[in-house]
Amino acid sequence: MLPFKDSERFLEPALGSLVSQTLTDFEVIMVDNGSSDSSRKIALGFCENDSRFKLYQSGGGLVRVLNSGLDHAQGRWVARFDSDDLCHPDRLLLQLEAAEENGEKTVVSCRVRSFPDSAVSSGYRQYESWINDLESSEDIQHNLFVESPVPHPSAFYGREAVIEAGGYSDCGLPEDYELWLRLWSRGFRFIRVPKTLLAWRERPDRFSRISSAYSLTSFYRTKAKYLGLVPCLQGKRVFVAGAGQTARRLGKHIQREGFVIEAFLSPVPVREGQLLRGCPVVDISRWKNTQKLPIVVATRIPGAAQAVQGYLESRGLVNWKNFVLCS
Repeated sequence: MLPFKDSERFLEPALGSLVSQTLTDFEVIMVDNGSSDSSRKIALGFCENDSRFKLYQSGGGLVRVLNSGLDHAQGRWVARFDSDDLCHPDRLLLQLEAAEENGEKTVVSCRVRSFPDSAVSSGYRQYESWINDLESSEDIQHNLFVESPVPHPSAFYGREAVIEAGGYSDCGLPEDYELWLRLWSRGFRFIRVPKTLLAWRERPDRFSRISSAYSLTSFYRTKAKYLGLVPCLQGKRVFVAGAGQTARRLGKHIQREGFVIEAFLSPVPVREGQLLRGCPVVDISRWKNTQKLPIVVATRIPGAAQAVQGYLESRGLVNWKNFVLCS
């Protein structure tokens, strides 16, 4: 399933990488979101040469286009793909095998490699490494609230199961990340094929770079919407580990979702009596959890979340049982 708009620079090689798949029994659902360049002509050329390629027209934003693609698709499984990326020849075959082995309530991803090198920052390369290192269902679940662990164009899932879960939602939030959390809340599992099967193009005008749905605030809202469904957080009375901007902003949104923050735990010394969002801020090294409350770890400072996690684990606390990583 491939939505596109004004993709003439990249569409031909993207579609060519599908022609080269070792798995041959598939259809390509291309949905044109109002292109004004020659990309529609390119798509039509593939349709004329290969009956597996099918072109449809939609509009009204990405979410409507994606749901239109789901409606037009005939297959049991859907592989998402973007018009500027490239698929490894074995992508569909390997993800299909993993999906059939694990069932329709599974989202199968893969390792990715961002390109071209000249456009990929060191920070984004770190994000790529973080994604690729999460392979097992447990590891992915335990990091669901850190960042989206499934690059959208790498996703492979059961069509009917996703439609029954509501498909893509146009609610002003990142449509893919909101879907992953909603699917998780309905019992879906996430796994990753441990092979690099997607070349993921990085460019400054990528949709996730320019859409307000992908702002930090939107991500905090998305996380807050689903955090209360993590088993250890269902009581909604928590400590927040962090006392900077991330903790403050996430704290605002979880309070709006009914969470009560007992205190913010600062990894650095703080003034006695300091408050954040009306809650006390305490030095985490002097903190005593007499109430046995869970902790939401909320910091984006490089290395800080890992340091806090290490400190909590040194006190015998367990990820997803006593604390949740959320940055």
